[in-house]
Amino acid sequence: MRKGDITVEVARRLVAAQFPQWAELPVRPVAHDGWDNTTFRLGDELSLRLPSDDGYVAQIAKEHRGLPVLAPLLPRSIPEPVAVGRPDGAFPRPWSIYRWIDGEIAGHAPIADLSAFATDLATFLATLQSIDSTDGPAAGAHSFFRGSPLTVYDDDARQAIGALAGDIDTDAVTALWESAIATTWDRAPVWVHGDVAPSNLLVADDGALRAVIDFGCSAVGDPACDLVIAWTFFAGASRKAFVAASALDDDTWQRGRGWALWKALITMAEARRGGPPVAAAPARCGWRLAPAETIAAVLGEQR
Repeated sequence: MRKGDITVEVARRLVAAQFPQWAELPVRPVAHDGWDNTTFRLGDELSLRLPSDDGYVAQIAKEHRGLPVLAPLLPRSIPEPVAVGRPDGAFPRPWSIYRWIDGEIAGHAPIADLSAFATDLATFLATLQSIDSTDGPAAGAHSFFRGSPLTVYDDDARQAIGALAGDIDTDAVTALWESAIATTWDRAPVWVHGDVAPSNLLVADDGALRAVIDFGCSAVGDPACDLVIAWTFFAGASRKAFVAASALDDDTWQRGRGWALWKALITMAEARRGGPPVAAAPARCGWRLAPAETIAAVLGEQR
């Protein structure tokens, strides 16, 4: 079943069949939905997440196992799993029920002090990285290789660089990419969120960070993948605040630039191949900088 086929009626039938105690609660779409899952409100206190592809199914058990362990150790709210639904005639995959968290996503919310927000986010990530990762899931296909060595996307990056010749400074981009993949995380693996994008950050009414959601790409490994937001959402003073509160070494930041570069490159290359326009992905994720601007930002720092 494709994302467009996952409707309110499908979700309502699933709840009625498998969780009759909630069958009378209204089901309605959320204002800003993602691509990996289709999310619905279930009454006022719950939400439903239905994977849009088989590739996201493994994330369900991972979240239900790991989030209750992480939640009491983190300084901001994260999703609270409530129940797991099973595949049936209405929907062919496992699916999840979570506790609803109020808040506007960061890409659409007014944030009065972006530097303070950046510091809060960096502190959250530093705390996440400090949690014992002994029994955590090693980075791999379930996390779309977030937390893995950056070299896992070497072919993707180089193909995109070649496809974008004439649109980007291919020599400078290649040099930055090679500098990034030349470094490695040589310490014990740490917890990573895997998709630190504005669309996964909830903002309270006062403009502060309220919650970090969607741990589907979480893993234990190299934290560099969680730094991309420094060049897609923060800039100037807020980027400096994020860097200062992260307390990571220069090599990890260089790999973070590589992750940001890779994301921007594949977004632009996909658009050139006839995929979603360049503006679509940043708009969905809440980026403040377009892909070309992200590339310029990381190149400017490199120079």
